[in-house]
Amino acid sequence: MPQSEVENLARELMSAYETGKTVAIPPSQRPGFDLDTAYAVEARLKQIREDSGHKAVGRKVGYANKAMWRVLKLETLVWAHMYDDTVHYSERNSSTLTLAHSRSLKIEPEIVFGLKEPVRVDNAQAPDAAVALASVDWLAIGLEIIDCPFPEWQFQPSDFVASLGLHAALVVGERLEVQQDAIATLVDQLARFKVRVSRSSASRTEELVEEGSARNCLRSPALCLAELGAAIVRRFPSKPLSAGEIISSGTLTAGHATDRGDLWTVEVDGLSLPPLTLRLT
Repeated sequence: MPQSEVENLARELMSAYETGKTVAIPPSQRPGFDLDTAYAVEARLKQIREDSGHKAVGRKVGYANKAMWRVLKLETLVWAHMYDDTVHYSERNSSTLTLAHSRSLKIEPEIVFGLKEPVRVDNAQAPDAAVALASVDWLAIGLEIIDCPFPEWQFQPSDFVASLGLHAALVVGERLEVQQDAIATLVDQLARFKVRVSRSSASRTEELVEEGSARNCLRSPALCLAELGAAIVRRFPSKPLSAGEIISSGTLTAGHATDRGDLWTVEVDGLSLPPLTLRLT
């Protein structure tokens, strides 16, 4: 796709993001659009956001469920950037969030990593959870809000990349410092932990929505982090995951529809992380 069309598509998708408009025809249904073009659009969107005064603070993962790769003809997961105005840190593990220009929001629980150094990558070796965790300063449970600009949530991986990863916001809970002498234990815990997601509202008592586990995220969020680091280096060797980045490592459950007034709680079993609550207003 010519650079002029990349520019036009980036402007179209940024307008949809800023106004809440729907994009009737996803990019994947347009001639010449592929995953390479999607990352070119994502890079242009990053430049547009940074030119408007926002800072990219990390990356979010998409398609961390390997069962989907064969169906969608993916070789690895995909990703997009997150920004200083979309990543929020909870106080006392409770947050209230108001989102403007939303369409049809969904919520997803994820393990979030804060990096203290670049993730070490050896593309000749399989992703290694312990090696990835050696680059991590802290981890936390998070709740990500996603919003789709395409009708009826119908999109392809390339559409995901080009539309800011569907990312609307991420709320990060209490952070657990990663101690080097505890990495072996943490590798085991991150492969075994579970989450419980519940919802309530003014008209609805609290109900369990879904239980999730690491198997939905490449069998471990740490493995997902390792896979992301390797995938980024293969595609953009000069732009690896680096110190200070925040990584949202892929959803642990299905995405669940949400609206104003909903109060969400995610509880973690198997990791030393307290419950996180989020109310949408």
